Amino acid sequence: MRLTHLAMIAILFLLQTFLLEAKPTFARLYKQQFGYMPSCLSCHADGGGSPLNNYGKAFKDNGNNLAAFAKIAAMDSDGDGATNEAEAKAKSNPGSKNSTPGKAGNWLETSSLIPKEVQSAFPKNQTWQLKDAILTPADIETAKKMGAALSAADENTIYIPLENQYPAGTALIFPATFQGKTFYLLLTTDKQLKIQQVQVLDAREVPAAKSSKVYSTFTGQQAQTLPAKPGTGLDEIIHTAVKNAGVLLYVRLKGA
Repeated sequence: MRLTHLAMIAILFLLQTFLLEAKPTFARLYKQQFGYMPSCLSCHADGGGSPLNNYGKAFKDNGNNLAAFAKIAAMDSDGDGATNEAEAKAKSNPGSKNSTPGKAGNWLETSSLIPKEVQSAFPKNQTWQLKDAILTPADIETAKKMGAALSAADENTIYIPLENQYPAGTALIFPATFQGKTFYLLLTTDKQLKIQQVQVLDAREVPAAKSSKVYSTFTGQQAQTLPAKPGTGLDEIIHTAVKNAGVLLYVRLKGA
């Protein structure tokens, strides 16, 4: 009992001290190209881990590297009348038609970066930390030992609600792929990484994911210790995606 209590204290401490500076590849390259760090809304429709917007898709389709910015510079990915390059240089969002060089909006402010579903999961919390991180080879190896198959492609954003400046939990948006089609889930935990809820965020490509009964089975379990559930059925795919997400949370926070 005492060991478990100490482990929970350690996780809470790690949540409080999670100050990793590493950013996903896109954000790091964007800063290198334009001189400032963008928000995840530049390439994602609704925050880190959610589906790519048209700008994010264009970047990915044109090489997903530094050279891609030049290839998509003259495009107007968000259809607001300004080119991608003009928007980026003016610090407006090239991925949103609501942000233009003359009226950039608050897309770079933390308050605008929390998806509404994440906010709804923690309705009492007004202050947040956003932690974008990459997985190092050591992280990937640790995850493997914990039964999770992670790779550098699993870069993501961890949303951390704060209460009196202390972490109150975590939230993570992540994809799952079933028969070649992708849908997105939202995992929320308490400050001890005990799962509060897993819910569907976007299942337009896999409508059946909305009616799965597996989501309720995760509630109350520790995110990092979900058992493996091999298989290719939809429920098994969901279980594996949630397990990977839980291990990702633990590994990134533990490694901070």
